[in-house]
Amino acid sequence: MGLTKTSPQLSFTQVGDSGPRVLLIMGYGMRGNVWKPQIDELSKHCQVLFFDNRGIGESEAIGESISMLEMAKDALRILDQVMWNEDVHLVGVSMGGMVAQELALHAPDRLASLSLIATHAGGKTAVLPAPRGLMRAVSMSFFPARKRTDTLVKLLYPKSYLASCDKDKLYERMRLQTGMPAPKHTMQRQLAAIRAHDTRKRLANLRVPTLVVKPEKDILVRPSHSDVLHRRIPGASIMRLPDAGHGLIFQNAKELNKRLLEHFRST
Repeated sequence: MGLTKTSPQLSFTQVGDSGPRVLLIMGYGMRGNVWKPQIDELSKHCQVLFFDNRGIGESEAIGESISMLEMAKDALRILDQVMWNEDVHLVGVSMGGMVAQELALHAPDRLASLSLIATHAGGKTAVLPAPRGLMRAVSMSFFPARKRTDTLVKLLYPKSYLASCDKDKLYERMRLQTGMPAPKHTMQRQLAAIRAHDTRKRLANLRVPTLVVKPEKDILVRPSHSDVLHRRIPGASIMRLPDAGHGLIFQNAKELNKRLLEHFRST
């Protein structure tokens, strides 16, 4: 683990000795190590870099506000420090996918490919989950810690998956996600950045080989937003996961990791 030399300081980790260069950008309120299913597999074949966004984990706090472009520039500072100046495979999930869009638009010459997982291009209605997801998300703040975890599980994973999954592994996963909660200030500032995010009119300018990953049972980011990204980004391909929820980087880790590696190798 290291810290950027430039401020605000960001905590980052690099694993893997050889192969393609991969930067992973995590979503709303989560530490970079939540990418564990991808870190463990991709680092066998790639050099993998992941980090804590500003205000998360060991990274310095957010100031009065933050934007997706500022978070994208934070990610570029990490790439500068490790001297990854080109041929980077950029992968973002949820809010991290919004940051990744801004980075790809701002510095396309640094990238070999782009992968956008369970995310959206913004707009006034994009921030609103499906009705079931919205009800659960709002109710979480009123619950004690254990019930909040149970509600988060239902937000991230479809009933069909919860009926058959290994519960011990799932709750080990949830402990990783909730073990070091982000400060309320950080959550508020990130949420404001999500609300302001809008790349819809600029996506046609992207010329980076792009993979869009659509979890079709997502109740946090409406699956139709993946279709918007697929349509608007020139030449983009799409991976549809019919039984996946918003927590697909864990639920569907094996098939997602395989598809990501194929995408990296094809570019």
